[in-house]
Amino acid sequence: MKLVLASGNAGKLAEIREILADTGIALVAQTALGVADAEETGTTFVENALLKARHAARASGLPALGDDSGICVDALGGAPGLLSARYAGEHGNAAANIARLLDALRNVPDPQRTAHFHCTIVLLRHADDPAPLIAEGRWHGRILRAPRGAGGFGYDPVFFDPVFGKSAAELDATTKNRVSHRGQALAKLRELLRA
Repeated sequence: MKLVLASGNAGKLAEIREILADTGIALVAQTALGVADAEETGTTFVENALLKARHAARASGLPALGDDSGICVDALGGAPGLLSARYAGEHGNAAANIARLLDALRNVPDPQRTAHFHCTIVLLRHADDPAPLIAEGRWHGRILRAPRGAGGFGYDPVFFDPVFGKSAAELDATTKNRVSHRGQALAKLRELLRA
């Protein structure tokens, strides 16, 4: 099955491709098909994932996979949340987003720096699919005081996983893809596809 990924994020595409490698799903980024990003006007991760998937399916004529994800920090009332990719203003500027997050948390003690990554994955068989497959995942941890590690993307260098004692950017790709919010959501999607 060929699916269009409703994103141009190279890190996200690589992760999803690796996790779905043995499913027979061929994933193509919407940017490779000349499809622009959808406007994210939803107020929840589910709404934005649906908007993205519907836009990509309509523009490409293919089934579409929409992913909306972000980091939710408890001490900030769940922010940056839906605004994670553009927290510092410019969409996708990870260094600026991390700098703004660390600045917002500079006076917050370590035990209160709890956070989780959230991911919602939506699969539409066609643009007007009335019954999309929806899967979600959460990865709990806390925010470090400074970036650590060279892997991953986005907020990975400042997200600490207490089980492994490492930042998400310090985990090998196989481990990260198994335990991450996106990995959890895609594992649930695989179960839905099997059913």
